[in-house]
Amino acid sequence: MTKNQDRMKSHTMELPRQIVVGEKNINEFGEFLRNLTKPKKVSLISGINVKKVLRQRIEKSLKTKRIKFVWHTSKDNQISTLNRIEKEVKKDRSDMIAGIGGGRSVDTAKLISFNLDIPFVSVPTAASHDGVSSPFVSVKSDKPHSIVATAPLGVFVDIDIIKKAPSRLLASGCGDLIANIIAVKDWQLGHQKTGEYYGTYSAELAMMSAMMVLDNSRKYAKNGLDARVIVEALISAGVASCIAGSSRPCSGAEHLFSHALDKIAPGKGLHGEKCGIGSIMIAKLQGQDWKKIVKTLKDVGAPTTAKQIGLTEEQIIDALVIAQDLRPERYTILKEVDMTRRKAKSLAKSTKVI
Repeated sequence: MTKNQDRMKSHTMELPRQIVVGEKNINEFGEFLRNLTKPKKVSLISGINVKKVLRQRIEKSLKTKRIKFVWHTSKDNQISTLNRIEKEVKKDRSDMIAGIGGGRSVDTAKLISFNLDIPFVSVPTAASHDGVSSPFVSVKSDKPHSIVATAPLGVFVDIDIIKKAPSRLLASGCGDLIANIIAVKDWQLGHQKTGEYYGTYSAELAMMSAMMVLDNSRKYAKNGLDARVIVEALISAGVASCIAGSSRPCSGAEHLFSHALDKIAPGKGLHGEKCGIGSIMIAKLQGQDWKKIVKTLKDVGAPTTAKQIGLTEEQIIDALVIAQDLRPERYTILKEVDMTRRKAKSLAKSTKVI
């Protein structure tokens, strides 16, 4: 045996340096940035509505700490829009970027941060998916998918703002967390079949985040969703991906199904909603308790059928058929099934998705 034959292949873990979760603490955003890196100027990326609601308080907190700022508006995740904002941010000569809002604004800040090599912070105003703390970006192109960018240097959350967002968004976050159950099983399968790296710790962390929803769903159905618990679970899930060095612990066949729907029926349903519905069907393929997933999603107020998010029977079938082809290099349960239209229809009908 040569000296290096038994050496483990290395991978990089990029983790947030500081995560702040509070309530009615948006006025402390400037202090958070100052404690993080003492930036002199920050480029703020947000949607129109978020800017309207939070502008006054954010600007006041930055001015108090003598941090200059420039606002940029993120309207969509199209490559052309990202390129335009990137050029504008480059002109700012800022030493920090902040993504303030839902997934689109955070993803935009994340990608631009990576491209320009400027640190960024994530300031989610809705808890609809686990991207708030992960290094992965969802980009709209010919083949919708996630790409590796950079993990946020910091995450700043005001739970009061999260609570004021539509309840549908928090329920979508639960769907994205439930997906971890499927993703981890697919990751284990990929490890068994191809010998790819499997990180037990990151897999367990992702599973723990999912179980926070699964184990408490009955309570949530009775008393409403606990925004803080769900936010912290989503942050932990994103960190699990940071530790794994890939999206594996949080993204399996159910995410491929969601990406396929992005391509087939753009704009229909939220990311976490589609992942939740995908999880029901893929759980059955994996031999997992899909009925428990259905019950959990219903308890948290997330959709369990195509009709609930405006999708047709044909769109569900098409998405199941093409899902694996979107990432042929990623081994999932769909690699082991010849997913014909007949099989796809049977799977969707048997789980009452259609």
